[in-house]
Amino acid sequence: MYKNQGKVLIFSAPSGSGKTTVVKHLLSVFSQLNFSISATTRAPRAGETHGKEYYFISQDEFERKIELGEFLEYEEVYAGLYYGTLHSEVERIWEQGKTVVFDVDVKGGLNIKKQLGKNALAVFLRPPSVEILMQRLRNRSTEVEHELQMRINKANEELSYESQYEVVIVNDILEKTLKESENIVRNFIER
Repeated sequence: MYKNQGKVLIFSAPSGSGKTTVVKHLLSVFSQLNFSISATTRAPRAGETHGKEYYFISQDEFERKIELGEFLEYEEVYAGLYYGTLHSEVERIWEQGKTVVFDVDVKGGLNIKKQLGKNALAVFLRPPSVEILMQRLRNRSTEVEHELQMRINKANEELSYESQYEVVIVNDILEKTLKESENIVRNFIER
């Protein structure tokens, strides 16, 4: 399917677990990595730019791309809210000779791992507790209360997939989490 198949690193976690912070740090440390920009039907948050954080597309366009087989993986995370990885995005990064880094939801991460097998390393970033996760989500102030409750319910479900990941990192102390992540990435890139 891919002309230049390379390696991929998959970072998954319940929303609010710190995966975006970890992935941004790793991208600043390792020049061999390039971030896979996901497509989504959600509206951009303040400061987000199309083609940088996400490819923001309509639900109709997303569903058309599904029908055309343009996604490596996709998930309808909530009713009408899709996230997915375009084949063209993965190919773009591999053509640069870089390792693809995914910051994806838990099911999406497992789908990528299943499709790319030994070329993929799946890392699950978990919060120290559900209570701390709830506090992190509240502190972000990006959702109204009913959306926050939906994310917490989703997080409880996502935590049940932890055992299907090759590596699990508990994000309790950020400095420790970043160092542990660096070591895991370095070992994967070098093998």
